[in-house]
Amino acid sequence: MSVDLPSFRYHPDPVASGSFRASTEVCACCGRATGWIYTASFYTAQDVSGRFCPWCIADGSAAARFEGEFTDAYGLDGVSAEILEQVTRRTPGFSAWQDPHWLVHCGDAAAFIGEVGHAELARHPDALDGLRTELRLSGWHDEGQLETFLTNLGVGATAMLFRCTECGAHLAYADAS
Repeated sequence: MSVDLPSFRYHPDPVASGSFRASTEVCACCGRATGWIYTASFYTAQDVSGRFCPWCIADGSAAARFEGEFTDAYGLDGVSAEILEQVTRRTPGFSAWQDPHWLVHCGDAAAFIGEVGHAELARHPDALDGLRTELRLSGWHDEGQLETFLTNLGVGATAMLFRCTECGAHLAYADAS
């Protein structure tokens, strides 16, 4: 019999993104072996021995007990305190080369879809165009170098793909080592 994982509005498929994996490990919060364990970052000043199950993330007990967050608030400007709490303390984060951060669209946090290369990003032209614009604003002035960078996403650099929970638009930011 399979067990249904908790639902996460802002991270709809944490197994596909690699944030959860099947495991016999015991959760550091509830002490149960639920069959699943969290694999990404948790930010706290406390010493935590072990990882968390999806249920202790979803109900907020892991973040409360260990006074920590699964995602930094960076990038979540303009969202309500409830949304900020939901994303940082009740939503599994994701792994990235640089500090992972959440994107916002339509006044709400976007849903993290996953780490993608150019081929998958190109299937979402709105995200590719938005990333191209963001990179130009951050200092990319040579169009040839910019396009080379974008077409080589997946080799040394990737894109973090999100979907707006309100309008469905796709968004992305580049992540490189």
